[in-house]
Amino acid sequence: MDRPGELVQKATRGDRAAIGALLERHLPRLQAFVRLRMGPELRAFESSADLVQSACREVLQHLERYRYRGEDEFRRWLFATALRKVQNRVRYLRAERRAGRRVERPPEASAAGEDALAELAQTLATPSRQAMLHEQIERLERPFAALPEHYREVITLARVVGLSHAEIARQMGRSEAATRVLLFRALAALSKAMGEGARDPRA
Repeated sequence: MDRPGELVQKATRGDRAAIGALLERHLPRLQAFVRLRMGPELRAFESSADLVQSACREVLQHLERYRYRGEDEFRRWLFATALRKVQNRVRYLRAERRAGRRVERPPEASAAGEDALAELAQTLATPSRQAMLHEQIERLERPFAALPEHYREVITLARVVGLSHAEIARQMGRSEAATRVLLFRALAALSKAMGEGARDPRA
C-alpha cells in the first residue's frame, strides 16, 4: 500500500487511482466536517454532498501546485478548502436573501477538461456513503449547532479533523493547556445538550 506522500506524488502526475485513494483516506472525516460546519441554515439550502464534491474537485485541480509536507498538513489543506466552500456558500445565501432575490444554488466554475475531475469527485461522495454518514451524525447536528462557535471549532478540529492538542492550539491561537480545557468543556456541553435533546419529545 502506498504511503500518503507517495500517493500525492503519483496524484500530481495524474494517476487517477492515486488521486482517488488519497481523497478516500480522508473522505469520512471530510463528510462529517462539512455536514457539521454547514449549520441548519445552509443545510436547508444545499446538500453536504455537493460541498464535499466541490472541495474535492478544487483539491484535484490544484494538486500539481501542492508540495507534500506530511499527512497532517495535507488534511489541514483539504479541510481548509472545504471550510472555505462552506463559508462562501453561507455568504452567498445571506447576500441573496438580503437583496430580496430568490435563492438559487450558486453556479460552479467550469472549464474545458474538468469533466473527469468532476466525475471522480462525485464518485467519492456516493448516496450510500452519504446515507451512512447521515445516520452516524444526524443526532449530533441540532445540539452541535447550538454550541458557541469556539466549542464547535475545537470539537471539529479534535474529533473530526483529528489534530493533536498542539496543532489545535496553534490554529486557534491558544496555549495547549487552554486548548485541553476548552475541548473538555466543549465535549461536556455537547454531551449535556445531546442528553437534553434526547429527553425533548420535539427533538
